[in-house]
Amino acid sequence: MAEPASESPVLDKQLRCIVVTPEATVRDELATFVALPLYDGELGVAPGHSPMIGRLGYGELRISSAVGPTHRYYVDGGFVEVLNNVVSVLTNRAVRAEDLSAAAAEEQLAAARARPANSPELMAIRDRLEQQARAQLRIVQNA
Repeated sequence: MAEPASESPVLDKQLRCIVVTPEATVRDELATFVALPLYDGELGVAPGHSPMIGRLGYGELRISSAVGPTHRYYVDGGFVEVLNNVVSVLTNRAVRAEDLSAAAAEEQLAAARARPANSPELMAIRDRLEQQARAQLRIVQNA
């Protein structure tokens, strides 16, 4: 038996992307493509992507739409769920790429490198802070 035709071919070619932090919903819009920084690489999501849940890393989230510019954000870890053409991003922090400062990221990197790391816990904290600062610097440099 054939599946019923979709009511709107335009909606079949779009995703709904929702970006949520503990403070607010940062973005809720239709998109044609979403690129996400997973903890072990980058993931691209187009309409019709299979359902999945993934752990986010530190890096750039890009939301492309059919009209208008691509929206770019720095995300600070969290999770992503893809289900029924909806991309739900739950993150600790989402900062617009335009709002990032190279000087602030370089200061953060220098401070992270100067932290003591004489135990496994302190090394993990230092490494996380360095990863965050480096991700912010990459986004600022690509802007």
